[in-house]
Amino acid sequence: MGDPAADPKALKAAGMRALGAGDVAAARDLLRRALDADPSDLPGWLNLGGACRAMGDVDGALQAVAGALKLDARNFMALLMRASLLERQGEAREAAVAYSVALTQAPPDARLDASTLRAVQHARTVTAAYRADLEAFVRERTTDTLTNLDAGGAARTQAFIDSRLGRRRRFEQKPAEFFYPGLPAIEFYDRAEFPFLADLEAATDDIRAELRAILESDAGSTPYIKYPDGLPIDQWAELNHNPRWSAYHLLELGEVVGENADRCPKTMAAIARLPQPQLAGRSPAAMFSVLRPHTRIPPHTGVTNTRLVLHLPLIVPPGCGFRVGNETREWQVGEAWVFDDTLEHEAWNDSDQVRVILICDVWTPRIPAAERPAVVAVMTAMDAFHGTVPEAGL
Repeated sequence: MGDPAADPKALKAAGMRALGAGDVAAARDLLRRALDADPSDLPGWLNLGGACRAMGDVDGALQAVAGALKLDARNFMALLMRASLLERQGEAREAAVAYSVALTQAPPDARLDASTLRAVQHARTVTAAYRADLEAFVRERTTDTLTNLDAGGAARTQAFIDSRLGRRRRFEQKPAEFFYPGLPAIEFYDRAEFPFLADLEAATDDIRAELRAILESDAGSTPYIKYPDGLPIDQWAELNHNPRWSAYHLLELGEVVGENADRCPKTMAAIARLPQPQLAGRSPAAMFSVLRPHTRIPPHTGVTNTRLVLHLPLIVPPGCGFRVGNETREWQVGEAWVFDDTLEHEAWNDSDQVRVILICDVWTPRIPAAERPAVVAVMTAMDAFHGTVPEAGL
C-alpha cells in the first residue's frame, strides 16, 4: 500500500477536517501538500485559498486562486475570491475590475447560497461605484470636447462611454438571410437622414381615418406569423397563426394587395413617395401592424440590413413600448422613426386596447444609390436560383 502521508486524497481529507475544526494553519499545510501531489485539483486550490485567507495570508490566498484559474480561467468562485482578496489589499480599482469580470461568470441569483449571494451583491455595489467614478473622471477631463457635440454626437458618445463601462450590450446585426458589409449597427437612425418623414407624418390624419374604417369591418387582416407545420418556430410558438398580432397588408412581397390597397388610397399615395426597394418577391412592403391587448412580440431580428424599417404610430394606448438593441422608446402618434431590424428588437402592448402602427421598408441611406441596382440584382439572382421568384424577376 502507498504511504498515506503522500496520498493527495488522504491529505486533502485531513486538511478539510482541520479546516472544519478551525485549525487553519494545519489545514493550509495539509492542503498545500495535497496539491503538491495533485496540482490538478481545482476545488483543492479554492480550499487552500480559503485557509490562507482565514489566516490573513492574502499573498498565499492569491497564489492559490492563481492555481485554480490556471486550471479554469472562467471559474466563478476563483474570480470572486481573487476580487475580494484584491479589495482586502486595498487595491480598490483593481478589485472593482476583477469584480466586474467575476460577475460575467456568475450563475443566476436563485442558484447561489446566502453567503455567495451577499458576496455577489457586494461585487455589484463595488462595480457600480467604480463605473460612476470612472465616468465622472472621464467627463471632467473631456468637458470642453463633449459640450461641443450636437444631439446625435452626444448620444453616440454616451453610448461609447456606456459600452466601455459595461452598461450597454453590444448588439450585432444578425440578418436571417442577407448581410451587406460595411453598414453600421444603429438602433434608431437620426431623422435628418430621412427628409421624407415629415411628408409622411403630415398624412397621419388621413391614414388614421382610412385605418379606422378598416378596423370597423375587421376584414382583410391575417395573423402576421404564419409558419407551416414542420418548421421550427422557437419564440413564435405563441403567436403562430394567432390574430393577437395581425397584419393588414397593403404591399406584400413586392406586390400591391388589391382590395386592401383600394380601401386606403391616401395611405397608398403617402407610401408611394417613400424610397422603398423594388425587389421581386420581397419588397416593397407596407402594412398596418395590429397588436392586440396584453400581447408581446418576442425578441427577434429581420431578414436583411440592406433596408431599414419605418414605423408611423397611428393608435397607441398607454402601456405600449418598443426596444431595439439597448434603446427602448414609446411610440407617439404621428411621430415616425426608422430603425435597423437586423438588431434584436421586441414590442409590447400591455394595455386593454389595440395598438396599430404603419410599417414600411425603406432603403438604408448608407448604401449609395449607385450600389443599389447591384444589391437588387444579387438578391434577385439568388432567389431565382432557389426558385422563389420567377426568372422574369431578373
